[in-house]
Parts: sequence; structure tokens; C-alpha cells
Amino acid sequence: MRVPPPSQVQKPSDQNHAVAASFLGWTLDAFDYFLVVYCLTAIAHDFHRSDKDMALAITVTLGFRPVGAFLFGLIADRYGRRTPLMIDLIFYSIVEVATAFAPTYTWFLVLRGLFGIGMGGEWGVGASLAMEKVPPRLRGLLSGFLQQGYAVGNLLAALCYFFLFQRWGWRPMFLLGGLPALLALFVRVKVKESEAWERTKSADWSQLWTSIVSNWKIFLYIALLMTFMNFSSHGTQDMYPTFLQRYFHFDAPKRSIISAIASVGAIIGGILFGWLSDRMGRRKSIVIALVGAVIVIPLWAFSPVTGMIVAGAFAMQFMVQGAWGVIPAHLSELAPDSVRSFLPGFGYQCGVLISGSIVYIQAFLAERMSYAATMAATGAVVFIGGAIVTALGRERRGRDFSGT
Repeated sequence: MRVPPPSQVQKPSDQNHAVAASFLGWTLDAFDYFLVVYCLTAIAHDFHRSDKDMALAITVTLGFRPVGAFLFGLIADRYGRRTPLMIDLIFYSIVEVATAFAPTYTWFLVLRGLFGIGMGGEWGVGASLAMEKVPPRLRGLLSGFLQQGYAVGNLLAALCYFFLFQRWGWRPMFLLGGLPALLALFVRVKVKESEAWERTKSADWSQLWTSIVSNWKIFLYIALLMTFMNFSSHGTQDMYPTFLQRYFHFDAPKRSIISAIASVGAIIGGILFGWLSDRMGRRKSIVIALVGAVIVIPLWAFSPVTGMIVAGAFAMQFMVQGAWGVIPAHLSELAPDSVRSFLPGFGYQCGVLISGSIVYIQAFLAERMSYAATMAATGAVVFIGGAIVTALGRERRGRDFSGT
């Protein structure tokens, strides 16, 4: 095996700082996003809107994420990972704090769209920075850890909702969205630029655009794969607290506890399947997790007692986020060196753009049939579709990012 020159060997502290920054950025992104999910019915009440109207706010956030991935991904591949990441963290911090003061439903929608730009920019930049720093033999394991920043953010939002919502209401909780600005300071002080980017960066904008256009087939595959992956995650998470309220009539504390337990399952599943992908392959690990998700649908959607509902919530997110734990490593390895931030990030968020309709579809269907049937039917379709698309693709597990 080729041994990289000393200048190309990443120090453990440098790797740790990069992974920590990317993980915390995704955690805080998800925390801010899921505050809307948990507070959806309360916000709807304050603005005198229906669940379907508030589901549109979630769809708007998801719809604007490709804009952020496009802008920040281009900048990151042209000028480096650190500066775009810091700008993005500060930007979405400001927007999230402003959400606490939204005077009308229209302003709320505008701010959620702006937040979507920030949310879309973070993943591609952060994932490329982290995956370029870590050793190939640990890429799957750390991919699972990195991606579960999303589940940790969900868990933190659930705990925040449990402890603060009934005392404060929904608006003050969004003030906590200013925390990513502090993370930007950590990136500035502790995180070094990616050496892999410095060795493989495009010489100018013309060369960068040529690299993007010449890899259009890879982009289309990533976008298709991420459409099904996002259908899977958003289809099982975004309307789930509302499902627990409307179908099972659970109160706010019980909903937040069940969601928190589901997030624990997500964290464990993501790290486990990420680790397995280093051994059995990226595609096989994703397919196994998605097939497992199909199997647990009856437990997740139709359980008659609370204990089984909790078990179903845990098992479902264990499988769904297990599949997701492989994604940062898998997409980083599929992407060419010169467009590792843009291609996975923008392809991911284009998948989000298409799949963002799932919450609106579920709210629409739930008005015409039971919430349980809605959640089960949409889940089965997207899990099976995702498994097929994954199996038909390719992988480049353990690929060298040195650019040589």
C-alpha cells in the first residue's frame, strides 16, 4: 500500500477537530430544523393555520436547501472548506434567531426558506472536510458518527421541547439557534484547511465547471439515490410527532420522549451500519438497513400499546438512520476529487428538493385515510425504491483521496 508523504499525513488532532466541527454543524442544523417539527401544531395554532399549511413550511425549508448546496458547494471546491463553513454557520444562526420574532405566517415561511439555504450549505462542505481528513479504513465508522449529528440534533430538539415548551412556548426555543455562531469561532481557531482539497483544487472557475459538467452521470445517480434516502428519513421523522398526537392522542411530553428514544436508535444504527460498511461494503449495508425498515413497519405504525409503539420508533430509526450512516463516506468516495463538496452536496439537496413534498403528501393523505395507513404506505414505497436504486449503483469503498 502506498504510504503518503509526511506532508500528506493528517494529525489526529486535526482529524478530530474537523470531524467535531462537521458533526456539531450538522447537529445544530438538525436541532433548529426539528424545533419546527415538534412545535408544528403550536405554531399552526398561533398563526391560525392547519397542519397541512405548517407542513408547507417544512417543505419550503427542504426546497431551498439545494440553493445553499449549490452556492456553498461551489465556493468550497474553488476556495476551500473552512471559510464557506464559517459563513454558513453564522448565516443560519441569524436566520434561526429571527424565526423567534416572525410576526406572521408569511414571514415565518420566508425565514424557513432562508434557513433552508443555510441548512443545505452545511452538509456538503462539512462532509467533504471531514471525509478528506479521516483514514480510509475508518471512513465508514466516522461517516456513521458524522451523519448521526442529525439524529443528535433531533434528540436535543426533543429534549428541549420536553423541558421548555410547556413553560416558554415555541418562540424562545428558537433563540437557541444562535449557538452555531460560536461553532464558527471554533472552526476559525481549531480547524485547518483540507490538504486533499489543496492538492486537487481546480485552477480556475472554468476548470471547476468542466469537472462538474463532465461528471453529470454521477450527479444524476447521486440525486436519484438521495431522493429515496430523503423520502425515507423525512417520511418517517417530520410528521411523526404529529402522527403521535393525531392518531394516538399522546401529549407533548410523551411525544418528545418517544421521539428522543427513536433518536437514540438512530444514533446507534447509524454508527453500527457505518462500521459494517467498512467491512461488507457501502451498498450492501444500505440495502440491508432499508429492507430492515420495511420489516419493522407494522410495529412502527400499527402497534396497539405504548411499549410496542416505543419499540417501533426505536427500530425504525435504527434502520433508516443506519442506512444514512453510510452516506457521507459513500458519496464522498463516488465524487471526483475536484468537486467533492459540490457534487455530493448539491446532489443530496436536489434529492431533498424532490422528497420535500413527502410531508405535504402525508398531511394530505392523512385527511383522507388514517395516519397509520399513510405512514405505513409511504414508508414501504420509499424503502423498497431506495434499496433498488442503491443495489443498481456502484461504490468505491476505501478510495484514496490524495489526488495522485
